[in-house]
Amino acid sequence: MPPGRVLVTGSSRGIGRAIALRLAADGWRVAVHCSESADAAKSTAAELGAGAAGVYRANLREPGAAASLWSAALEDGPIDALVNNAGVYKPLSFLNATDDEFEANLADHFSINWEAPVRLSRIAAKAFASGEGGSILNVASRVGFRGEAGASLYSASKAALINLTRALAVELAPNRVFVAGIAPGWVETAMVRDGMENRLPEILDTIPLRRMASPEDCAAASAFLLRPEAAYLSGVVIDINGASYFH
Repeated sequence: MPPGRVLVTGSSRGIGRAIALRLAADGWRVAVHCSESADAAKSTAAELGAGAAGVYRANLREPGAAASLWSAALEDGPIDALVNNAGVYKPLSFLNATDDEFEANLADHFSINWEAPVRLSRIAAKAFASGEGGSILNVASRVGFRGEAGASLYSASKAALINLTRALAVELAPNRVFVAGIAPGWVETAMVRDGMENRLPEILDTIPLRRMASPEDCAAASAFLLRPEAAYLSGVVIDINGASYFH
């Protein structure tokens, strides 16, 4: 049986776009989501060609956006898998940020990186459990395991997502719902490139493979986890960090 339809959040660029392209190449029909740039999402859908299964815009900072996104995508056909990729990374000094900066950073990281995936996963799990089952893949981060100075709230949000992945894998297994994740380290995406030029030698010194991951590296692991032969890996969160960190 060929793969079905998958909703990939944040799939207009970066890792999400690479995941969308790889899944389409594997036969999935991909529902493309963006929070801001509809043009970028339409560009991704155009590249997907016959693999595109709708373009949807939703600001996942808003509490009702997850439900609205799922409903909109569902109107265009059944959904068999969910990839929670949309995320935000905003460095912040825990001690030196103003109270307003801290509160804004806290709200952004947890509304997008944590609350939206939780809400989408719950909606998806209910749908999957009442039918033939389904898959949920969460895009976490290496810093969810090890932390990162200057990015405490981002680290905390990704740690929460990792443990949600594990807990749901256990709880939802009897309902034929597969849950897994990936935890990339440094990735060559627009989200990390800004301001990184001067730090590149320092960053590469920490990576034995001497390069950052590409979005395609992340997409390859994601595609593998969504294949039937990976079904027994429910609960796993695959590290993608070039041998730079083990736990």
